[in-house]
Amino acid sequence: MQKYNDTTYAILGILTTHCHSGYEIKQFIDNSLNHFWKISYGQIYPTLKRLEEEGLATIQTSSQEGKPDRKEYFLTEKGKEVLKGWLEQPLKQLPVERNEVLLKLFFGRHQTKKQSILLLEDYKQKLEKLYQAYEAIEEGIACHSNNHSDAKYWMFTLDYGKRVTEAAIAWCEATIKEL
Repeated sequence: MQKYNDTTYAILGILTTHCHSGYEIKQFIDNSLNHFWKISYGQIYPTLKRLEEEGLATIQTSSQEGKPDRKEYFLTEKGKEVLKGWLEQPLKQLPVERNEVLLKLFFGRHQTKKQSILLLEDYKQKLEKLYQAYEAIEEGIACHSNNHSDAKYWMFTLDYGKRVTEAAIAWCEATIKEL
């Protein structure tokens, strides 16, 4: 089986969600995956072209009045098989987190205690806003997509984000108290 990068697999997966144009794919990413997987337009369009070239997706073009033709991409059986094969593979490694707060705190003895506390308070506020965004997403899924066949799985990833965020908020509080 040919190896693809994770962006390719992500887009193969997105094509199963009724998002078929590059624009729809980017909107889907910005409203869901972006919390744990970022993909830019600069990655989407070359990946879609490659999917078509390698027989993993087909293109259907439709005319739009006053606009460029709309290209929609649909998975082929080969594309579905490649996605399924990737999904069934074990993880290659644990995810590595790049966290600027942890990096700055690691070298915290070179700044004042007050500055470290301000850093953590700011981080905690941002985490609380993120948690609120997760709650809004959860409400949106419950109201509008609850019957969607993927909704249960979307909720699993959302639950992960909420739990990690809650833990990070608790860590901020404990660390501030310790400082």
